[in-house]
Amino acid sequence: MRNVVAIIVFFLLQNLGAFAAKGRIAYPGGKFYIYRLSLTDKKGSPGTLDHPEKYLSQKALLRRERQHISVDSLDLPLSAVYLNGLRNEGAQVIGGSKWNNTVLVRTKDTTIMARLRALPYVKSSIRVFKAPDSTTVMLPDDIDKDALGKKPSGDFYGRGAIQLDMLNGRKIHQAGFRGKGMLIAVIDGGYMNADKLARHYHFNIVGQHDCVWPYDDNVYHLLSHGTMVLSTMASNVDSVFIGTAPDASYLLLRSEDGRSEQLVEEDYWAQAAEYADSVGADIINSSLGYTIFDDENTSIRYRDQDGKTQLISRTASTLAGRGMVLVCSAGNEGMKFWKRIGCPADAFDILSVAALSDDSVNALFSSLGPSIDGRVKPDVAALGVGATVVSGAGKIIHANGTSFASPILCGMVACLWQAMPDKTAYEIIDMVKKAGNRYSHPDNIFGYGIPDFNQILESQRTTIPMPRQ
Repeated sequence: MRNVVAIIVFFLLQNLGAFAAKGRIAYPGGKFYIYRLSLTDKKGSPGTLDHPEKYLSQKALLRRERQHISVDSLDLPLSAVYLNGLRNEGAQVIGGSKWNNTVLVRTKDTTIMARLRALPYVKSSIRVFKAPDSTTVMLPDDIDKDALGKKPSGDFYGRGAIQLDMLNGRKIHQAGFRGKGMLIAVIDGGYMNADKLARHYHFNIVGQHDCVWPYDDNVYHLLSHGTMVLSTMASNVDSVFIGTAPDASYLLLRSEDGRSEQLVEEDYWAQAAEYADSVGADIINSSLGYTIFDDENTSIRYRDQDGKTQLISRTASTLAGRGMVLVCSAGNEGMKFWKRIGCPADAFDILSVAALSDDSVNALFSSLGPSIDGRVKPDVAALGVGATVVSGAGKIIHANGTSFASPILCGMVACLWQAMPDKTAYEIIDMVKKAGNRYSHPDNIFGYGIPDFNQILESQRTTIPMPRQ
């Protein structure tokens, strides 16, 4: 895998072999292509604005109602009439995005594309995937049962103390706000053994869903990167490892295809974000980002980083307007030729996170801003050097990357929102930025700096009810 802002590769090369390589095999499904078709409208959609309960959960509707957000045409499902028309022309419909009004079609016969493009409801098309000739066989590690032995420290938070304290989160926890009632969707590349490790580290996993074709009903035998990301928030073992939101619920979504690096992963990410919305997630953590693809003709250019050109960034910029907060990694390109943030870190109304060492110095690998239109990027910063994580083998280890700075901060956002449930996604994002220690003098290394979450809590103290125990 060549990119994902080098986040997953960066970790795997520097920290552990999460998988054992077992040679190469033919790519599953043989030679095929996936195209993204942009549709003209949603005439023939099976959904209506009068009955959003048909395609949005009650939890999603309540989240919107709480923030005074109306259901609109973006929420309507794709046109069933158009999808059936594509199938009648020989296309295999494998997914799509209702917010972007795009559909993914798979074909082995590229000659059908001329017919599809000629359809009156197809506005444009682009090839987003070409199956490689072969792929590496990767097998997940077994859980190291010896590593699961508890080694308590003198601090209640165990090895999670430093990353929590950098954000001044301990006092929020002590006030009773540890993420209870908040649903965090994690979008990543796989969650190796997370289901088995949940009983040891008390991860509160409430669901999982694969958004990568061909869809797998088990994300727990794939990449371990998501397991490590999850652990920074969800771990809940006294004096061993307490994460930043140990009482939150977690929905695990897969959008990253570890077998190649192609534009279709932006579409998969959009599908994951829309799924998170539909089931009522409050917050999304995404420790993924994109710049360079296997097909260099589709690679992202700096001039594209305006928060709306790339499909993934355009989707990310939509989330706050649907009532969700996106926290995402800035990227690990700081010491490479590209240097800059990836997508969707360029999006509007999100929290993109830079990585720091425990002395609050910026990590040299942490990606830089600004966005092409001059907005401060990254937005904020958190610990990303020597962060405490649980590996896919069950070991508590230290790892480097903005991949881990992002969820560490994301967990604190969940605790903050639990304390202030009347706030909108926009208000939460704004408060976190304003609590940064560089808010008065932001830059494109630290953004607005390290947020002091207790400062936010104290500033709102008179309006915050104590949680029920």
